[in-house]
Amino acid sequence: MAHINTSTLRRLQSLPQISSVWEGDRRSMSLQPGMVIEEGELEASGECIIWVDGSQGMVRAMDMVPVDISAEAIVRTLLRAMEHPQSPTPAARPQKIVVKDRELQFFLRGVLQDLDITIEYVPDLPLIDEIFRGLQEVAQNRPPQLPPQYESILNQKAYDLWEDRIWEELGDHQMISMEINQFDVETLYISTLGKLGMDYGILMYRSLDSLKQFRERIVHCRNESTKNLEDAFLTQDCLFVTFEQAEESDYDEEDINLADLPLSEIEPSFGSLHPLEGIRSILYEEEATVVFVALEALHRFWRDHQDQLIDDDFPAIEHRYRIALPQTESASKKKQLVSTKVATEPEISEELYAITAEDEGEDEGELEVSSPAVIRSDLIPPNSLLSLGVLPWDTADYLQHHVLFHHAAETGTVQAGEGLPVIVIQTSKPKAKILIQELQDAGGLTGICFNPGEDPMAGQNYELGILKTKNGSLHLFGEFNADDSNHQSARKKWNQRCQQTQGCCGLVVAMGLTGASRGQPQLKDMMALLEGRSLSPDDLGLGKMKLMSFFV
Repeated sequence: MAHINTSTLRRLQSLPQISSVWEGDRRSMSLQPGMVIEEGELEASGECIIWVDGSQGMVRAMDMVPVDISAEAIVRTLLRAMEHPQSPTPAARPQKIVVKDRELQFFLRGVLQDLDITIEYVPDLPLIDEIFRGLQEVAQNRPPQLPPQYESILNQKAYDLWEDRIWEELGDHQMISMEINQFDVETLYISTLGKLGMDYGILMYRSLDSLKQFRERIVHCRNESTKNLEDAFLTQDCLFVTFEQAEESDYDEEDINLADLPLSEIEPSFGSLHPLEGIRSILYEEEATVVFVALEALHRFWRDHQDQLIDDDFPAIEHRYRIALPQTESASKKKQLVSTKVATEPEISEELYAITAEDEGEDEGELEVSSPAVIRSDLIPPNSLLSLGVLPWDTADYLQHHVLFHHAAETGTVQAGEGLPVIVIQTSKPKAKILIQELQDAGGLTGICFNPGEDPMAGQNYELGILKTKNGSLHLFGEFNADDSNHQSARKKWNQRCQQTQGCCGLVVAMGLTGASRGQPQLKDMMALLEGRSLSPDDLGLGKMKLMSFFV
């Protein structure tokens, strides 16, 4: 039987104990075929682990897990219910826990024996029964992702799009318009995803204004917070088809690009974005009809004009098509045809490209450091979340054997103190893979340094967080206000922990920037652990750096 490690036990024992009775259980959650779960809700069929405060009548933690997962998962969810409850209630330990499974009762008694919690068996859990009845009703009443009469044919049209690989030739700024003038849609403006080898699919904007406004907002938010980027993302007015790795895929999703997978390992996803409705992974009948017309017309247009579009220029081309709609129960027996004009939009494409190019030009050399050393600032993905923390030693040991990439320190690691001091960089999964590859290409990590600096014009002191890689390169990972009390506290802890480990520290690269673990990456989100040394400014020989502005 696994036991709670000593540091975690002390942390849990320090929580206030409240006179509440918590109920806990795991139940199967079967969904009907074709049903979908929106982001932020239960994510898949399987078993649901739930812990509720019976005295307060609130859910403290809930997880969806595979059916065959071990009982340890129930404890993981329970510990989160204590320390990080999802309800607006403080962290706490319950006085009593009740379960309806004898084996689970005995298991929890062994694991939680040092936490002064009474574990009892009861034959029924009425509060949890009521919650699960509600969840099942929601699942059963949810509409399918696609109307049943469109499911097969839309998936086939999406696979045709995947095999066309239009994104290998067209950039996301090269627009193709499609006049439909039916189903409350006048013209769609189609942009491809996939040129960078990350996300694949097409966006079908329902208005040109929405497209332009989104691109402009993205440019303005590029160096701002991720929250601003998320707000910009949700202002789009478009339908979309994207591609994901099939859930039952035999390939390791951490190690492969979607473009390298066979068609059988790919599955399409459909949905809609609207400023007032947000993101929706369901298409209703009229929307499904529009997407069908767009996919079929785009497939024909690419088939007819691919040779003209694979050159570097983007010529003006237009072609009219008549698309026969699939027969449905609501349609008449007479075949319905939709006439559409598909055209490239060179002028719009140039305008969109100019927006991005202008921003990139402004970014070049906006600030330089008055130091003879070259410090690169292109390693860390924009809008990544940065934090200074510590990995308990058992967690560090686990990551050494389970992450996508582990780089050990040349001099070994001294396991002293509460754990390994680390810098955590959390970004999206595709960007995390690129960052890891660049760190591998650089030979791994040598050390981490916080170097003092000042901005003479603003009269502000700051610290530059710098990574030194094996090939001798210096990379900026963050700029911190040296006078900020939160940063001062974090830096004090960093120094203390590095002293305890005799200078050993590390870098963690994690995914999950926009998911439930945003800001608090879990073990499953951590993709790389690189170990190195804590370096002083004298080790790098940079001295106190100054930011010098210049204009281009």
